[in-house]
Amino acid sequence: MSKATTDAGKTMNYNDNIASIQNLISGYKGTWDGINAESVARMRAQNRFHSGLDIARYTAKIMRQDMAAYDADPANYTQSLGCWHGFIGQQKMISIKKHFGSTKGRYLYLSGWMVAALRSDFGPLPDQSMHEKTSVPALIEELYTFLKQADARELGLLFKDLDEARAAGDEAREKDIMDKIDNFETHVVPIIADIDAGFGNAEATYLLAKKMIEAGACALQIENQVSDEKQCGHQDGKVTVPHEDFLAKVRACRYAFLELGVEDGVIVTRTDSLGAGLTKQIAFSKEPGDIGDQYNSFLDCEEVSAADLAPNDVVITRDGKLMRPKRLPSNLFQFKPGTGEDRCVLDCITSLQHGADLLWIETEKPHVEQIAGMVDRIREVIPNAKLVYNNSPSFNWTLNFRQQIFDAWEAAGKDVSAYDRAKLMSVEYDDTDLAAEADEKIRTFQKDGAKRAGIFHHLITLPTYHTAALSTDNLAKRYFGEEAMLGYVKQVQRQEIRQGIACVKHQNMAGSDIGDDHKEYFAGEAALKASGKDNTMNQFEDTSNPSVQAAE
Repeated sequence: MSKATTDAGKTMNYNDNIASIQNLISGYKGTWDGINAESVARMRAQNRFHSGLDIARYTAKIMRQDMAAYDADPANYTQSLGCWHGFIGQQKMISIKKHFGSTKGRYLYLSGWMVAALRSDFGPLPDQSMHEKTSVPALIEELYTFLKQADARELGLLFKDLDEARAAGDEAREKDIMDKIDNFETHVVPIIADIDAGFGNAEATYLLAKKMIEAGACALQIENQVSDEKQCGHQDGKVTVPHEDFLAKVRACRYAFLELGVEDGVIVTRTDSLGAGLTKQIAFSKEPGDIGDQYNSFLDCEEVSAADLAPNDVVITRDGKLMRPKRLPSNLFQFKPGTGEDRCVLDCITSLQHGADLLWIETEKPHVEQIAGMVDRIREVIPNAKLVYNNSPSFNWTLNFRQQIFDAWEAAGKDVSAYDRAKLMSVEYDDTDLAAEADEKIRTFQKDGAKRAGIFHHLITLPTYHTAALSTDNLAKRYFGEEAMLGYVKQVQRQEIRQGIACVKHQNMAGSDIGDDHKEYFAGEAALKASGKDNTMNQFEDTSNPSVQAAE
């Protein structure tokens, strides 16, 4: 809860805070009498978090509590959506509070894919760690700036209601509003932030991790790909690194958290081994069975003799035999086909044994039993292992789940002759029993995955990339077509008004009322305010007021 406060970790109720500030002002023998104690209390309540580290410490504790709640009951899984701009993250959390009354269990996800595609000075880039690494902490800071502004805006509306209740002498309403102020829930929530493969060596990872944590990140997600060969998890050509190389970067992240005093910081280790058939290096091994030897055991090798060797061949020994790993013209080494799941399991166990808190297994399809099969094996060694899972837009969810139902029906001996498995995406199947059952499986995927496959956190990496494109396409089609201005009014503004979308009063959302409050604090009756009778925002009903929404 976010009560009126002077420190992000210590809360004080609104009236006590006013009294404390008034006592401070009184100590300055009249020189501070132009300062209003209640105005200061309001500004403090509206600015609970004074730094990104305040946010990181606060949200890390929330995330740890949520992880413990999930361990007690997998129905307590958490969710997030990837947001590529502060405004998108802000509107998401405002919507969650409006519709569900609480932000509990809902996070933000920062997608490296969307940073590359939308936030790089180079312009749109593929997800290959080519964007500026500084753009990642910059987006974290931006997201939290907008979430803090959402707090300030909503509290400002409550303060306005409080003043109106006092002016009307309505003590019951005044008490009700005071309770809302004292028990105000912040829009600031945990963020899981993508640090890719660390953007360099372990030192580079540490330096970037510090910047991300200082910006507010309580959870860092790092993957086991080669930093300079990094690919999107759903693209071909992924190359992994030996475990010791990866674990050095995991430790670098932990050192960054501990140096900055974020002792509850969360590290999410992602394995791309399921779809990665290549490695850049042969792992160093001291003795048979160590982690380097286990990594090398997956290399695709052929037995050779000394006479078979070319001048630049690399060889290893396996069970007393001389083996030559398959080496590609790219100078990469190839893993044996069909070893992806075994490598994923080893990656996950090793990461958890060396400081990781959560796992991320990047898969090629959303299939609960495939994920569960790997998690079952991991939990034989680490019983409370749990995942962050990417409900990726790179999956064709409709086709995947229709094919899963088709296969289940066929295995059960049910007649599937009316369906063409390869064409199940077709609209002609939309009203069929198979499509309805598939849609129900999509609807329950997160709940089923949390219960069966150890998925603590479900996220969608780049949904707001797609929603921005879809909504813009629909608006452009209508506005530049026959509907013209009606295309905007009917499909956007009218819907905003009727659905109570707060930013229909966009001046208020952008902070004009907050600015007016400050002008009044600073200049009193001389303040030139923007929210007077001639402000055109007055044409809209006050659907942006949280107390009005609650009453509705």
